[in-house]
Amino acid sequence: MVISAQSAETLALNVLGWLVGNEELLPVFLGSTGASVQDLKDRAEDPDFLGSVLDFLVLDDSWVMSFCDANSVPYELPGQARAVLSGGSDMHWT
Repeated sequence: MVISAQSAETLALNVLGWLVGNEELLPVFLGSTGASVQDLKDRAEDPDFLGSVLDFLVLDDSWVMSFCDANSVPYELPGQARAVLSGGSDMHWT
């Protein structure tokens, strides 16, 4: 399934909303990205920032599963959305 850039941004916004509502994970996101609460408001429409939101989510399979289960989203969709927001390039750690 190929998703559009608009769908990828919408999914990332949903992830951001989920993070904001997660009292345990939001501080981890803010600490690891250096973002502030104000950044969440100011940069919510920035595709690069939304990409960082998805980057964070896909760091841990349990986070992906928790978000996807809470939002009835297929587990592979956040990774696909991240690829779309990054211009189709996947990150390789080798």
